[in-house]
Amino acid sequence: MALIFSASASASAQQVTTEIEYVDDKTTNQIPYFDNRFRIDEQLDEVTLIFYRRSGAQPIILIRPDGSKLNINNYPEDKVQWFDDQTFDMLKIKSPMIGPWQVIGQVQPNSKIMVVSEIRLEVTPLPKITLQGETLKVVARLFNGDVIINEPSFQDVLTLNVNFFSTNNSAFDNFGAAAIKSTSFRDNGRDLDEHANDSLFTGEFELDFAPGEWQPIYIVKMPMITRELRQKPIVVQKNPISISVVTNQGENNTHVVTFTIDDSFVKANSILIQGKVTFPDQQVEPFTVVQEQGLTRTHSIAFTEPGVHHIKVGVFGDIKNGREFQAILPEFTFNVDHLPEAGILAINREPNNLTSEQKSAQAITNAAIEAEKRAQAKAMQEAKIASEQQATLWYIVGGNSLVIIIAALMFVFIRRKKRK
Repeated sequence: MALIFSASASASAQQVTTEIEYVDDKTTNQIPYFDNRFRIDEQLDEVTLIFYRRSGAQPIILIRPDGSKLNINNYPEDKVQWFDDQTFDMLKIKSPMIGPWQVIGQVQPNSKIMVVSEIRLEVTPLPKITLQGETLKVVARLFNGDVIINEPSFQDVLTLNVNFFSTNNSAFDNFGAAAIKSTSFRDNGRDLDEHANDSLFTGEFELDFAPGEWQPIYIVKMPMITRELRQKPIVVQKNPISISVVTNQGENNTHVVTFTIDDSFVKANSILIQGKVTFPDQQVEPFTVVQEQGLTRTHSIAFTEPGVHHIKVGVFGDIKNGREFQAILPEFTFNVDHLPEAGILAINREPNNLTSEQKSAQAITNAAIEAEKRAQAKAMQEAKIASEQQATLWYIVGGNSLVIIIAALMFVFIRRKKRK
């Protein structure tokens, strides 16, 4: 049994056999099973080889057709690049020698030694309409030349990431924003990846960054090799749901949370809301809003005690073009204070999620609260001044009375002394 490799290519054609496979050598039957051999028939400008070996085994040794050896500690650096890992060796060889090569080492007998020609990436395009906070699933395939890579061990060799770069279009909110590293693709059958080792690499990422125009760039990194795929820029739209709440204090009162839908890109009647509220005492209560009509949804939260409340919300629905989506809203917080007045309006602290009417309501509410605080502060200050003035008056009266009493006592004492 031997490993035989045939390659016939020029620098322009790059028609390279992409795998070194085990074949029966029935003619001579002179090559031992552990003497892994392959042959290069034509002179190549460059060839990249990956040898999979047992985990933790020593790097392989290559014997060239002329009998000279290449190992990790002895190779011509002007013609060979060598990367060794726990489970594989990867070599890039310029103008490899024609003839039979031999591999010495603990090469995995059930794996295929790959000859890398040109790594190519294909990725499903992103949806035309995407929403801030939305979770997307993207599937990618890797090709070695024109042959799809279906070797599970190849996952140990590469990393596959997607980054988002702002187009720096001043018309959008993300102008000047830093690059976003979103996710790594996997073929492990976990999360949104349906089947492990099926040659479909699945990426799952959340658009939890500023809305605006972004360019997705997919990056394949291997030792000594990096490839990029740039897709057309997409516009991430603002999250279509804004939150406001009217708080009420006192026993048996409730806080009414209102979810307002911007239906510019979504079907309002398809929106379902699921979330949880964390109370000031850290108790957590899940809730679901399944009302299916109109541009608003409401949910009542029981009053428990004053303090800060946190609301986390997931939204499910349909884009107007028919695509289903799911998105996570920014965490919404509101405070229930000790004021006796009911009906204090609290608006989402995220200004990008507010309509002009909500911003006006927020400004009016903030002004009213500030005016109330100033009035209370002024009243407290006036009361303090009056108290201080009253205390000063008592000090004066008391002091004068004491002086009069002392003077009277001295007068009586002097009169009695004169009589004697």
